[in-house]
Amino acid sequence: MPFLDTSTAALVLGRADRLAACTEEPGRLTRRFATPALAQAGDLVCEWMRAAGMDARRDAIGNVIGRREPARGGSAGTVMLGSHLDTVVDAGRYDGMLGVLVALACVERLGDDLPFAVEVYAFADEEGVRYGTAYLGSSVVAGAFDPAALQRRDADGVTMADAIEAVGGEPGALAAARRDAADLLGYVEVHIEQGPMLEAEDLPVGVVTGIAGQTRAEVAFTGVAGHAGTVPMALRRDALVAAAGWIVAVEAQAGTTEGLVATVGELRVEPGASNVIPARAALSLDVRHLDDTAREAALAALRDRAEAIAAARGVAADWAEVQATPAVACSPALAGELEAAVEAAGVRIARLPSGAGHDAAVMSRLCDVAMLFVRCAGGISHNPAEAVTAGDVAVAIDVTSRLLDRLAHKHGR
Repeated sequence: MPFLDTSTAALVLGRADRLAACTEEPGRLTRRFATPALAQAGDLVCEWMRAAGMDARRDAIGNVIGRREPARGGSAGTVMLGSHLDTVVDAGRYDGMLGVLVALACVERLGDDLPFAVEVYAFADEEGVRYGTAYLGSSVVAGAFDPAALQRRDADGVTMADAIEAVGGEPGALAAARRDAADLLGYVEVHIEQGPMLEAEDLPVGVVTGIAGQTRAEVAFTGVAGHAGTVPMALRRDALVAAAGWIVAVEAQAGTTEGLVATVGELRVEPGASNVIPARAALSLDVRHLDDTAREAALAALRDRAEAIAAARGVAADWAEVQATPAVACSPALAGELEAAVEAAGVRIARLPSGAGHDAAVMSRLCDVAMLFVRCAGGISHNPAEAVTAGDVAVAIDVTSRLLDRLAHKHGR
């Protein structure tokens, strides 16, 4: 028999709607790190956690953490569940949030004989929109946070340290906020697939085998500003034209390297006037591959190409790596338990890799990790059109609950 029915899934979807109302921008969902909108969403999650009998708190960076203690005498350790609460700009309402809400729904239906504790994490930053550094929340929990990031500034010039303080966090206490790994049995994350494979296979859920490695870099071309009407074309040192040629090279590199995806998602041009030759063009680069060697080779080729284009056009090229996360294989043992839970729920097992990054990739530095993907309509994500069905969410809740039950029997129930 299933643990949960679609009425519980409907509750989850209703909560996702309530979280979607916590936004920085009227009319669309944008909820960046260390903003009042994120704090408002965290308050709701804290409220739901406490109503479920959990102890709820925020850590030094603003992660919301709920803990359900084991049954009296239980000392098997702790299972961690969760995902993130921040969003991209003009986002959908399920990327990240669904994993938090499914975890919470499972806790609400737990029995009183669990031999281990359950902790639910709602991470404060996974997308990296505000500061260009993904996984801030989980990196603090995993002890992987780089203190140098505290001096990074957002588009308004606000340092990360000041932003954290402004919402009640403690930038000086981030190192001490690391979760001790000694009692951890694993971390499990439920997430929308963000791709079309489950829909193509007509399956509600799938088990993730691994998470692609990712590098984020900032690349800048610097030339010389000049009058748009008086500097001959042959004498120009146009930074934007150099950047445009390199963007095409990025696409070509990804198109000729199997499994590689590469994206230039941001472009800032200075001085930014219609009648001035651009003196500087700064770009973001995001490169991902399931094989770290292939990713690193592509990055080296793109860096060489940037320097060659710059030299040919008489401009300078600067390259700064912002963040690199290696590819992660999910734990065979924990993923095996998840597969058994999927099978017990009467669903055919599908195994698939994740090209998107997830907090699980960082949490793997702390403990074993596993992930469950949930089908999303059209494979659409990072888009207001994100959609899931109550039936698929019910399956995700059922599978996750079965997983907890299997782990409970394994660890002494």
